[in-house]
Amino acid sequence: MKTLIRNIETLVSGDIRRPVLDADSLVLRDGKIVGIGRRLDEDADVVVDAKGTTVMPGLIDSHVHPVFGDFTPRQRTVDFIDSGMNGGVTTAISAGEVHLPGRPKDIVGLKALAIVAAKAYANFRPGGVKVHAGAPILELGLVEQDFADMAAAGVTLVGEIGLGSVRTGRDAAPMVRWAKQHGMTVTIHTGGPSIAGSNPITAEVVLEASPDVVGHINGGTTSMTPAEIERLVATEMALEIVQCGNMKTALHTLRVAMDARATHRLIIGNDAPSGTGVIPLGVLRTLSLLAGLGGMAPAEAVACATGNTARVYKLGAGLIAVGKDADLVVCDAPTGSIGKDALSALAAGDLPGISMVLIDGRITIGRSRNTPPAARAAEVIKGAGPAGGGH
Repeated sequence: MKTLIRNIETLVSGDIRRPVLDADSLVLRDGKIVGIGRRLDEDADVVVDAKGTTVMPGLIDSHVHPVFGDFTPRQRTVDFIDSGMNGGVTTAISAGEVHLPGRPKDIVGLKALAIVAAKAYANFRPGGVKVHAGAPILELGLVEQDFADMAAAGVTLVGEIGLGSVRTGRDAAPMVRWAKQHGMTVTIHTGGPSIAGSNPITAEVVLEASPDVVGHINGGTTSMTPAEIERLVATEMALEIVQCGNMKTALHTLRVAMDARATHRLIIGNDAPSGTGVIPLGVLRTLSLLAGLGGMAPAEAVACATGNTARVYKLGAGLIAVGKDADLVVCDAPTGSIGKDALSALAAGDLPGISMVLIDGRITIGRSRNTPPAARAAEVIKGAGPAGGGH
C-alpha cells in the first residue's frame, strides 16, 4: 500500500545534526519511507492532508517496564502502552520486566523470562507499538554461555543493572562485556533504589561496569549528585533523561551535555510504569521540559526521543529518511497555545496536539485521546482513515 502525506509545514527529521528537512511531502510504501520532497503528487492508495502542520518521527520511549500484554500489575492498569501511543510513542524499549509478580531470580528462570518476553512482544504490538522486551535483570551466577543462550533466542537487551543481586561495578563488568559481545545493549540503574531489593548505584559503579546506557541519569526517582552526572557526561555512554526522575538534575544534565557538545548522546524515557504511575504523555512532557525550560531547540529535543535512541538501540525507526520505518506523528500547537506550531508550542512549555499517528505506514489513530486538541488536524482525503473518522 502506498500513502502520500502532503501539505506538511515542518518536517522534523529526528537527526540532531540536521533536525528539520526542507520538504513538504512524504511517500510511504509497504511500511517504509520511500519519498521525501516538495509538492510530491504520486498516485497513492491513501492521501493525508497534513493541513500545514508538523510531522515528526514516532517517539521512542527508551525506558518502560512492561510485563506481558498491555497490562501492568504495578499500577493495576490495562492499555497503558496503547495510551502511550496516543502520546506519540511508536516504539518502547524495556528496561526490565521487573514488575512480574514472583519474578524468578534463579538463572534458569531469569533466562526463561527474558526469552519469553522478547518472543511474546515480537508477536504482539499493543496499539501497534513496537515493544522491544526481554531485558534480563542480572543476578550473580550468570556466565557467558547464559548470554550466548539468550542472544541465540532473540534477546537483545539487558535490563537495569542494580535491580538484582549484581550491584557492584566489579560484578557487573564481566557480564556487561559478555552481553556486548553477544550483541546486547546494556542499561544500568543510577541513583537511589527504586524498588524493594534494589540498591543505589553511583557514578563509580557505572564507570567500572561500562554499560551502553546510563539509565535515568536524573534519577529513578532519586538522582545522583551533579558532580557524578558531570563525570558520566564526559564519557561516551548514552545519557537517559526520564520523566519519572528529578527535574532539577534533568536540566543540569542538559546544560552540561550542551556545553560538552554531547547532546547527540541524550535519549528520553518515561521510566514507567513505576511508583510514579503511568504517564501516557511522559515523553512529550520531557521534550517540553528540555525545550521550554532547558532552552534546547525543540527539533533537537525531538531528536533526543527519536534518532538518538534509534542509534543506540540499532532500530530501523526514529528518522525521517528514505528506507526507514514509516513511524510518524502528525501534530500542531494545541488549541489556545501561544505557540503557532508544534515546535513553538514545545518551546513555550506546551504539549503538542496529536492529530494522527502512523506505524509502519498504517494510521493507528486520528485525534489523540490524551493530548489537547490540535489547532489544525490532519485529514485523510483519499482512502481509508483511522477508526472513528480520525479528525
